[in-house]
Amino acid sequence: MDTTQLNRIYRKIRKFLLDPEELYLVQSIETQSLFVCEKNTVVEQYSASTSRFGNSNRENSFKTPPGIHRIKNKIGAGAPVGRIFKERRDTGIDWDQVSIEDNLILTRILRLEGLEDGINKGAGVDSYERCIYIHGTNQEDLVGTPLSHGCIVLRNQDILTLFDIVSEGTIIYIDPPPILINKNSCRSVHFTGVFGTGMSALAQYLRFQGIAVSGSDRLLASEDTASIRQSLEVLGCTIINQDGSGVNEDIDAVCISTAIEESNPDIAAARARGTPIVHRSDLLAAIIESKKTIAVAGTSGKSTVTAMIFEFLTACGKSPSLISGAPLRRLEKQGLIGNAFSGASDLLVVEADESDGTLVKYSPEVSVVLNISKDHKSIDEIKRLFETLVLNSAWTAINSDDPILATLSTTACFGRTGAASWRPDHEQLMPASVKLFRNGIEYHLPFPGNHNLENLRAALCVCGYFDCEEPILADAVKHFEGVARRFSLTETTQNVHVVDDFAHNPAKISAAVSAARGLSERIIAVYQPHGFGPTRFLKDDYISTFQTIFRQNDSLYLLPIYYAGGTALKNISSEDIITGLGPILFNAHALKDRSDLPARLEVDVKSGDCVIVMGARDPSLPALVRMIVELFGGKMKNL
Repeated sequence: MDTTQLNRIYRKIRKFLLDPEELYLVQSIETQSLFVCEKNTVVEQYSASTSRFGNSNRENSFKTPPGIHRIKNKIGAGAPVGRIFKERRDTGIDWDQVSIEDNLILTRILRLEGLEDGINKGAGVDSYERCIYIHGTNQEDLVGTPLSHGCIVLRNQDILTLFDIVSEGTIIYIDPPPILINKNSCRSVHFTGVFGTGMSALAQYLRFQGIAVSGSDRLLASEDTASIRQSLEVLGCTIINQDGSGVNEDIDAVCISTAIEESNPDIAAARARGTPIVHRSDLLAAIIESKKTIAVAGTSGKSTVTAMIFEFLTACGKSPSLISGAPLRRLEKQGLIGNAFSGASDLLVVEADESDGTLVKYSPEVSVVLNISKDHKSIDEIKRLFETLVLNSAWTAINSDDPILATLSTTACFGRTGAASWRPDHEQLMPASVKLFRNGIEYHLPFPGNHNLENLRAALCVCGYFDCEEPILADAVKHFEGVARRFSLTETTQNVHVVDDFAHNPAKISAAVSAARGLSERIIAVYQPHGFGPTRFLKDDYISTFQTIFRQNDSLYLLPIYYAGGTALKNISSEDIITGLGPILFNAHALKDRSDLPARLEVDVKSGDCVIVMGARDPSLPALVRMIVELFGGKMKNL
């Protein structure tokens, strides 16, 4: 056991020790060894096997759960060496010294209880309920190599010795293998900007695997991020001021996104210490490489299709993990942030973002490409990124209805036309939902819009590749709960429909407004452009889209451009877009301050209207939506 790592472990578990001098255990999954330790010293060592399926915290995974546990029960005192136990009961039968087909539970049992909420304690991850033991075995020749279904397995003489050394209450830390990021072996990762949706998803996923996580964020004190902070801290993430203090001797890598400036104090501290700085895409690439990964790409619909595939595969018993760019409402109801999950299988569903060009780093088992439109980059640039992703994938599906994507080489394609290898027999648009019919099965999705039919085709095509049963899929579609801020609808007592949507480029805005037409003839759109660079890049596209999608008597209110920090050239404003619209039949206003909006809406909005709030990334937008809902006598649903 490396001294540095043992010191880290001791600091983690010290608060669980009644006496700082008492013995504790460390099980290394990487070396398949069990260490008996006192403070920062190893006093005894045994070969000890963990699961041949790897490590995971999820029930029914047959994998070894990581993190801090204690010995809850000592079972089998006085039994002879080789005594067989079944369901913790002494069978009275001794191993015949010959049979080695099954890994029997022999000699002694030390039953473990997890102590870390969300990691090895709580719904779906409780190591005590999973019956995780330390025990002897009839497969002694294999001890020291992975062989169990989640337990820790010792040779029989070693479990006898250990049984007499430990007590009920003895702490054991199950140390997961490090993650390899750009050839850096990492057991502890610090996230700069940890409250960002992509970063918080990665932070959670690493914690689920037992990796130590800390993080900082410039919005640390904001009420809008308080729930994210609390959820991360419940998982054992250490949240720190963004002043460089979080980058200490225990940190193996600092993870950043493209939004983090070189002048950030965490980066400066990392450089001073010589701590590797890794981009979030490098971490995601390493995770993708370690799993049977399904990557969802496209300039629109990624989060929704990622959620659909995850929920549909889960319903079909495939138990995937998740790393998403947006919270799933079903997971939020479970008390999670909602953009990450640890499943029992080796399947992983990820949202693959093209905005910063890092998509080319990923080599998933499966990739699905939804569409192309001008967003953060030109269409030609985005197409080249998608081409690389497709080439790096073992199996791919693309949207054959998109004429630009149709030129990509692919394994399968989904769409409405005869060019698609996966296509529906019939489809139906309704005001608040859509239906797709295929092979005599009706798939009724409780979300409106042509874009959601496109999303559904993609998800069902991928699930077909994984041999999901169609009737089970149909039921999963019917009960799909959607993604936070993706056409989230609230009705008010004044008969006003309020929609919250993440739409932040012209194509997404057009799709969201089109879907809202099913609710009301008159649309009052509130949009906050995201970032000065993207707004400048898309200015003409915004203008042409707004001129096309809004009708006479509609209203458009543009809020001031959202500034996420950093060095940005602020030579464009919402007023420039409104001016560029020229003569129009609908009402269009650029507000100098968000506080001006309520008074405008009170005068403008009538019974039967639909108010749709659109914009990305700004964590204060949900509060704005809540204010609008309450303005018209409504109440947001509690998750």
